[in-house]
Amino acid sequence: MTDQITDPLVEVHAAALAGMKRGPKNLARSVAFYREDMAPDADLSEEEFREALPAYHQDDALLRLWRVQLTEWDFTKSAQWTDTEPRTRERRNFVHELLGLAPETREALDTLVPVSILNDEVVISRETPTLWDASSRGGHRWYWEKYKNYLAEQKRWEADSVASLESAAESVVERLADPTQELPYQSRGLVVGYVQSGKTANFTGVIAKALDGGYRLVIVLGGSINLLRAQTQRRIDKELVGRENLLRSVQSEIDSDYATESDWLEGKFLRHGGSPSELGAFDIIRLTTKEDDYKALQAGIDALEIDKKDRNSPLYHPSNLYASNARLMVVKKNNDVLKKLVSDLKRVNRPLLQQLPVLIIDDESDEASVNTTDLKKPNTKRTAINSWISELLRILPRAQYVGYTATPFANVFVDPGDTADIFPSDFIIALDRPHGYMGARDFHDFDLDPDEERAWSNSHELCHVRDIRNLDEDGEGDEDELRAAIDMFVLTAAVKLYREDKGGLGHGYYRHHTMLVHESRLNADHRALHARIRRLWLTSQYLGEQGNNRLKKLFEDDLRPVSAERADGFPVPGSFEELAPYIGTAWQNIGADDRPVIVINGDKENEYRDADFDGTRIWKMLIGGQKLSRGFTVEGLTVSYYRRRASNASTLMQMGRWFGFRKGYRDLVRLYIGRTEESRGQEVDLYKAFEAICQDEEDFRQQLKKYSVMVGQKPQITPAQIPPLVFQRLPWLKPTSRNKMYNTRLVSQGTPGRLEDPTAYPVTAGKLRHNTTQWLPVIRSLSPGTTTFTHPHNGRLVQVDALTTIIEPKDFLEIVRSLKWQGDRFESHLQYLDEVTEAGDQLDDWLVVAPQHRTNVRRARLAEADRTLSWFSRVRRRDPLFGAIGEPKHRPIARRIASGETTGHEDPVTESLVRPRRGVVILYPVVEQAKVDETIVDGMFDTGRLVTAFDFATPLTARGSGDALVRFTTIDSSQGDDAMVDAGANAVRD
Repeated sequence: MTDQITDPLVEVHAAALAGMKRGPKNLARSVAFYREDMAPDADLSEEEFREALPAYHQDDALLRLWRVQLTEWDFTKSAQWTDTEPRTRERRNFVHELLGLAPETREALDTLVPVSILNDEVVISRETPTLWDASSRGGHRWYWEKYKNYLAEQKRWEADSVASLESAAESVVERLADPTQELPYQSRGLVVGYVQSGKTANFTGVIAKALDGGYRLVIVLGGSINLLRAQTQRRIDKELVGRENLLRSVQSEIDSDYATESDWLEGKFLRHGGSPSELGAFDIIRLTTKEDDYKALQAGIDALEIDKKDRNSPLYHPSNLYASNARLMVVKKNNDVLKKLVSDLKRVNRPLLQQLPVLIIDDESDEASVNTTDLKKPNTKRTAINSWISELLRILPRAQYVGYTATPFANVFVDPGDTADIFPSDFIIALDRPHGYMGARDFHDFDLDPDEERAWSNSHELCHVRDIRNLDEDGEGDEDELRAAIDMFVLTAAVKLYREDKGGLGHGYYRHHTMLVHESRLNADHRALHARIRRLWLTSQYLGEQGNNRLKKLFEDDLRPVSAERADGFPVPGSFEELAPYIGTAWQNIGADDRPVIVINGDKENEYRDADFDGTRIWKMLIGGQKLSRGFTVEGLTVSYYRRRASNASTLMQMGRWFGFRKGYRDLVRLYIGRTEESRGQEVDLYKAFEAICQDEEDFRQQLKKYSVMVGQKPQITPAQIPPLVFQRLPWLKPTSRNKMYNTRLVSQGTPGRLEDPTAYPVTAGKLRHNTTQWLPVIRSLSPGTTTFTHPHNGRLVQVDALTTIIEPKDFLEIVRSLKWQGDRFESHLQYLDEVTEAGDQLDDWLVVAPQHRTNVRRARLAEADRTLSWFSRVRRRDPLFGAIGEPKHRPIARRIASGETTGHEDPVTESLVRPRRGVVILYPVVEQAKVDETIVDGMFDTGRLVTAFDFATPLTARGSGDALVRFTTIDSSQGDDAMVDAGANAVRD
C-alpha cells in the first residue's frame, strides 16, 4: 500500500464518515462524492479500502476513524435510523447493510473492530421516572464533544470505553430534573463504581452533559482531604474546563495555576480553539483553583450572580439559560469551607437562587457526607458535613445531588424517610467494570474450581499475590519479606525501562513507578517504617553482587514466568543478563536524590507536594495511611505491601489501592499482603477478607442487575428497597463503620461452625418461666448419666462432664421460635436458623450438651422436669444483657463437632459424636449472682427466676439460602420503625 493511496484514503473516509452523523449511508456513494473534490486521481474503491485495512496499526488514523464511528453506531440507544438493539450482532449487521459493504469488507472490519462486549450500566430507579434528553437542548453538545475527543485523542481511550462512558453519563443526566422546566424538582442519585476505576472520568462526563443541557452552577464535593480535592480540580480543569477558560481570569499565561507544569507547557490541556462564548457556546468560570479551595468571596457575591439576557423571563427559561456562562467549584468536605459557601449563596438574590439549575457531585459520598447521628433521639443534630449538604439542598430548590462511591453501603443505609438527607431516592446506577481495569477478579481465583491445579496461566493469585506471614516479636512484618517487596519494586522498574527501550514506547512512557507500603494509620508508625525501609534500601547492594544475586533469583523464579504468560505483547527480557543493564538506571531513578521513600500523611504543611503526580515524575516508595487510602489515585502503582486491618468492609475495600488501570505493566503488578494474624482473639487473613468482601460486592451487583429488569413497565424494586440486598460472608467485618449503621437492622446472621452466645434474656418472672417451659421436653430427654469429654484448655487437659441428648432440627427451631427475649436481639439468628432448618440438607440434628459440676455444689432440682441439674452464676454486666453465658472450657466440644476443628487431643468420646451435619447446643441453667437465694429455694429452682440460657453452633454445612451469612436492612422513618424486609426477603432467597 503506497502513501499516495493511504493519505487520500484516510482523508476521504474521514469526510465521508463525518457526513453520516444522522446514521450510516452507502459508503461507495459517499466516497465518490468526496473523492471528486479531494482526491480525483486516487483509486478509492471498496476493494482498495479492504486490502488496506490489515496494513494499519490499531492507533493509525483510518482504523481510529472506523473504530469510533462503528462503536458510536453500535452504542446509540435511540437511533432514528434503526429499531435494532444496541451492542448486538443484529445492530452491526444492519449498519453493514446501510453502508452497502461486501461480505469480505464486513468480515475485515468486524475482525479489527469487534462488536463491544461491555455491558450496560445497571439502573435501579424510582417508579415512572421522567427522562429528558440533554443532548437536544441548547443547540449544541460543546463540552461533551470536547471531552469525548480529548479522551479519544489525548488519553487514547478505546472507542468502546468512550461510548460506554457516554452511555453511563446519559443514564445519570436524563434522570436529573430538566433545567428548563417550570416546577423545581430535586433528583437524588448514587453512582456505584469500582475502587480506582475511573469514577472521576464518569462524573466529568456527567458535568459536561449537564452543562450542555443547561445546568449553570456545578459544585463538586471533592473528598475530605486536600490531596483529593486538588487532584480532582486539576483533572476537571485539564480535561473539561480547558485552556481558554483557565486563562479568562488571568493577565497572562504565567499567572495560570499550571504555568510551570510540563503538561501545560506541552499542550496536554484541552483546547477549545478560542473562547467558547465567542464560538457560539458559553464559558466556565471557576470559583476554585488547584491551590485554593473555596473562600468567602472578597468582592461580594458578584461571582455567583448570573445576568439574565431576557429580564422578563426566569433564569431557567432557555432564552436566559443557554446564553449564560456556567460556574464551577471543587470544594473540600470541610466544615469551614462549606460554611463559607452556604453563607455566600444565601446572599445571592433569592429569586435568582430559586431559578438556578445546580448540579452537586459528591465524590466519595460515603465518606463524611452521611449523617451518623440518630435524629430520632432527643437533642441530636446532623453531623456537620451532612448538615451543610442538607442546607445546600434546602436553599437551592433546583439542585440535583449525585453521589459517587465504590463502597455504597453507607449510602443505602441512609434513612429513606429523611427527606432532608442524601438517600438516593431517584436512582442508583452501578457502572460496568471498565475496559482495561485491574480489579478484585485479577487478584483472586473466583472462577477456578477449588480442586483445579494452579498455574501461571490460570491463577491470578499465583501470579500477583505474595504472602506476608512471618512477624517479628513486635508484630511487624519480617524484614526478608519487606526486602523481597522492595527488590520486586526495583526489578519491575528495570523491566519498565527495558520496555521503553526495546518496545518502542519511548522514554517517559512509564511516567510514574510507585510502591505503596500501608501498615498503619498512625503518623508515628509511618516515621518508624520510613526509617526501616530506608535502612533496607541503603543495605540492599543493588549495584553489588549480593543485590544482583537476589534480583536474578527473583527474576527467574517469579517475574519471568508470570510475564511469559501475561505480558500482553509487551517485551519481556529473555534472561536476567538482558535486563541487568537497566537496573542501575532503575536504582538511580528511585533513590538518586537520597529520597527513595517518602511519607504522605498529615504531618507535613504542604501535604500534596510529594504526591503531585500531575506536576512531577515520581519513582518512589510511598508510606501512607488515610491520605492515600481513599479516592486519591496513586499513579504507576506496581508493588503494594499491605498489612493494615480494618473493622468494616468499606474501609478495607477503599484501601485496595492496587486496583486500577495498569496498561503496559499488568504482568508486573504484585501484592504483598498479610495472611493469618491474631486480632482481638481471632485469626485474620487479610487476603481472604478481601476475597470475601469482593465476592459480597459481586453479589450485590448481581442482585442489582437481576432486579433492574422492568416487569410490566414498572421496576421490580426501587432505591428505597435496596438495603435488604446488602449481605456479607464475614460476620466479624461490618459492611461500613458502626456509626453509619445506626439506622440499620440485622435481618439474618449466620455463623456456621462458630459458637454463638446469646445474652439478651428477659427479666420478668412470666417470661423466664415461659422460656424454661419450652425447654422442658429437652431437659427430660437428657441422658440419665453424664458423658465425660476431654480437651486441652489453657495448656492442660480438662474433663467436662455433661448430660446429653439428640433432638431434631425442627424441634430446636420450634423451641427458639417460642422463646421470649429482651428486645429483638435474637431475630437475626432466628431468621438464619429458619433458613438452615427449612433447607433440609444442611442440618441433620442437634447434640444438646448440659455441662455438670463434678461436685454437688451449685446443683438444684427442676421439679417440672423431674431432674437435678448444675447451675451457673452470671451477672447482667450490660444490664439488662448478660456479659457472657458460655464457659471457655466447654467450647472445644462444640468447635470439634460443628466445625471439625481439631484440638490437638483426639478424644474418643467426642469423636464418637461427630457427624457431618450436626449442630451443638450447650444448655446453661443460669442463676443471677445477686439473686441466688431467691432462685434456689430449699434446693429447688424457682422457674420465675431461673434463666434457661444456651449457646449454639450450626455445622459448617449450614450456609442458609446462599454464601451471604449476614444481611442488613434499613429502617424507613416514614413507615414508623418498620424495616424494609419484604422486598429483601425475596431478593436474597431467589
